[in-house]
Amino acid sequence: MPKKKSKLKKVQPKKAKSNKTKTALEPKVRKKDEESYNAKDIYVLEGLEPVRRRPAMYIGSTGPDGLHHLIWECADNSLDEFMMGHGNQMEVILLPDNRVKVTDNGRGIPVDKHPQTKKSALETVMTTLHAGAKFGGKAYQVAGGLHGVGVSVVCALSKWLRAEVCRNGIKYVQEYSKGKAKTKIKKIGGCRGSGTTVIFEPDSEIFKDIKFDFKRILNHLRQQAYLTKGIRITVSDLRGTEKKEYSFYFEGGLTSYVKYLIRQRSVHHPNIFYCLGEKEGILVEAALQYTDEYEAHEESFANNIYTGEGGTHLTGFRTALTRSLNDYAKRNNFLKDIGENLNGEDIREGLTGVVSVKIKDPQFEGQTKAKLGNPEAKVAAEGVISEALADFLERNPQDARLIIEKCILSAKARKAAKITRQTVLRKGALDGLALPGKLADCISRRPEESELYIVEGESAGGSGKQARDRKFQAILPLRGKILNVERARLDKILTSKEIKSLIIALGTAVSQDFDIKRARYHRIIIMCDADSDGNHIKTLLLTLFYRYFQPLIEAGYIYAAQPPLYRIQAGKEVRYAFTEDDKEAIVDEIRGGEKKRKKKRGRKKEEKEEKVAGINIQRFKGLGEMNPGLLWETTMNPENRILKQITIEDVREADKIFDILMGKEVSPRKKFIQTHAKKVQNLDI
Repeated sequence: MPKKKSKLKKVQPKKAKSNKTKTALEPKVRKKDEESYNAKDIYVLEGLEPVRRRPAMYIGSTGPDGLHHLIWECADNSLDEFMMGHGNQMEVILLPDNRVKVTDNGRGIPVDKHPQTKKSALETVMTTLHAGAKFGGKAYQVAGGLHGVGVSVVCALSKWLRAEVCRNGIKYVQEYSKGKAKTKIKKIGGCRGSGTTVIFEPDSEIFKDIKFDFKRILNHLRQQAYLTKGIRITVSDLRGTEKKEYSFYFEGGLTSYVKYLIRQRSVHHPNIFYCLGEKEGILVEAALQYTDEYEAHEESFANNIYTGEGGTHLTGFRTALTRSLNDYAKRNNFLKDIGENLNGEDIREGLTGVVSVKIKDPQFEGQTKAKLGNPEAKVAAEGVISEALADFLERNPQDARLIIEKCILSAKARKAAKITRQTVLRKGALDGLALPGKLADCISRRPEESELYIVEGESAGGSGKQARDRKFQAILPLRGKILNVERARLDKILTSKEIKSLIIALGTAVSQDFDIKRARYHRIIIMCDADSDGNHIKTLLLTLFYRYFQPLIEAGYIYAAQPPLYRIQAGKEVRYAFTEDDKEAIVDEIRGGEKKRKKKRGRKKEEKEEKVAGINIQRFKGLGEMNPGLLWETTMNPENRILKQITIEDVREADKIFDILMGKEVSPRKKFIQTHAKKVQNLDI
């Protein structure tokens, strides 16, 4: 919606009373400043109060990501024990009343008195920031959390937390609330073995919507089981009437993980590359395999912490891969057809790769550990992987040939795409501001207030052009269904007339030339019919945006319009329903109102009213059958319309879904349809 202009009052400048100029050091001003800022304005936040004041600094957010991060922090402590060879079993249980229980069979947090705090070590760890055994370098040589704030943050952000420790045959217990101990540590009997149990309930003052996602927790902990081979992780959900339980145990490590990641794809070569080595005290583990897909899928970890933004270890992995494959291709005369080296883009097409490093002093960017910054991690990863990959290629010539041939095919497609891409850009530049002929552009040239409606078909496009507000709404009708970009390379994609028109209209260019700052619209709205064809077109467009314009989604620029499904009329009253639930609610409301009116008017008129009082429900078949006024009022008017902003909550899950629904493999799509068939509504037959 365009921003409203603010009304500005014209203010006349005051006349100067004298030529005397006041300075910043003038006594009167300095005294006033001093009175407004003194010792009482300096706040000292004690204990874990900083965490409660600014929780997002420690867990990223107070939304679903931050809520689940509490579980990750507890689990990371257990995994750190396992990586040091202490314990091999962890259990995570979702309990009723928003409580979570995390148990391990590690050594157990110490309970003796801490020399500095004069409290037990357990209470110190739970209630003090930057307190832990990971600073000294003996108890934990390798650990995920080196800030010493993990479990204490969980304690600070929990309404209630109970810690149970088993050490030397004795069980110790202490309870906490909002980062403060509520009971003294006490012995409650004997126990076997050793370990730590943390049960916590997130504070509803911090987390407004406490809903733990069992599937999300399963995915995260399954990943951790792959990364720490030989450990068992059990995940249970006791919140409902039916208990759910899964157990993960993998001996293959990253080899097993790569098999899991490519389970629904066709592999391009038979053998998975795997290596495990050490360089300068850094342990490097990596695995990879190529599939027949066009997208790359790379994951990186440091001390079992997923580094979603990569870092130096991922850079080392990529450098080793590019160098090793080019060296092998040169030695075996594979590059004569393209006349140049393979670049990183060529090497990564269809790649599924994982790299994991264990490093003593990891330098993470932020407490949420999204990126690794250690320069030595790049050197170690590059050295270990280069040596092992060169050996793998020599020992497996069939795999090597298939990999190189795929990379060369990618290089040829890249060169062809470059020529086509430049043609598209040149067309946009030569046409200049003469954008695609089918585009009905808006008057505004301010991207922040401009909207582009991508409309299905010429008929709906015509209605949209008449309905729109020309000042800030542009209409681009597309003819039919665009190309499925999941099954095509960029060079073929750019031959599509519809896609070329869309790229020129967006103004951002594509692939290596993409620049989000050049986006001509900050709201790009997909407006399709509410039927199976419309949903298919919407899916094809979302696939295009996800694969080639993902920054637009991340910036919040992509939306889907929601036209009404039904027009409901009762007498002179007309209302619109956007979902089946809306329709039922409106009909119930109308009928309820009629019953009340009948009771008031008496039984004599009741029979007569029942005959004339009816509800007419019209199901819209498409946008094209709406007149411009109706289309504006229900779907395009910023005051009335419903827009769904497209977001990506989980990149890996989104990538998997696009592969299943839009990829070449039929069997995963068939299985998906069979699994979700009963959930489908409004299927056009």
